[in-house]
Amino acid sequence: MAEAVYGYLGNSTALMADAGHNLSDVFGLLVAWGASVVSKRPPSGRFTYGLRGSSILAALANAVFLLVATGAIGWESIQRFSNPEPVAGITVMVVAAIGIFVNGATALLFAAGRKGDLNVRGAFLHMAGDAAVSAGVVVSAALILWTGRLWLDPAMSLVICAVILWSTWGLLRSSVDMSLSAVPEGVHLSKVRGFLLDRPGVTQIHDLHIWPISTTETAMTCHLVMPGGHPGDDFLMECCQMLKKSYKIGHATLQIEVNEDNECALAPDSVV
Repeated sequence: MAEAVYGYLGNSTALMADAGHNLSDVFGLLVAWGASVVSKRPPSGRFTYGLRGSSILAALANAVFLLVATGAIGWESIQRFSNPEPVAGITVMVVAAIGIFVNGATALLFAAGRKGDLNVRGAFLHMAGDAAVSAGVVVSAALILWTGRLWLDPAMSLVICAVILWSTWGLLRSSVDMSLSAVPEGVHLSKVRGFLLDRPGVTQIHDLHIWPISTTETAMTCHLVMPGGHPGDDFLMECCQMLKKSYKIGHATLQIEVNEDNECALAPDSVV
């Protein structure tokens, strides 16, 4: 908030753009925190997985909010080209330099967990991007003081918009994929299929589905055709443990069938 105030007082769209990005990150972190709290609610008769999917909605909301903020910043910057205004260069440089330190330190806090959770990865990318953007604002303010070219300020704002779009695109794509129950990144359907077909007694598989139930948890269902009969609970437990260890699929449901001509194996929506 302080950065936004100084950006307004210093008449710098670049600093206000950086402040807008920082504020959107705070919003994103609050949404992600709220989702993490809600996702811990136990399953119910209606929500049988609980509310774990709220973490996916939080990531999607964060990405959409960033895109909206970027559009507003970009529009203001374009208008400034036709009507450039003086910028308080020293004030902008000092405030942006503080932003580099704060955002850089915050990014380090999220660095360790960025590979395991989409929301944590989003937070890390945003904070690291904020630190880079703040550095750009310092450079542009210094160049304005040196050259007197006021168009550098809105130009830097557009560069900031490009950075935001670049860092947000991956988050948006991943959150949309998860919302549509796509196979999570890092889980290879062909490898899971091969693993199941290699199980002793399995001759065919069908109706293989893998989808995320949260930003950190994956579920799977599959029908295994085993003409020799049901192999017993030990077989199922071993399969589930190996799926969790090798493919990070924590919620696996396997259905055993002995008839190779089962009609559901021919269903048009089956993944075989």
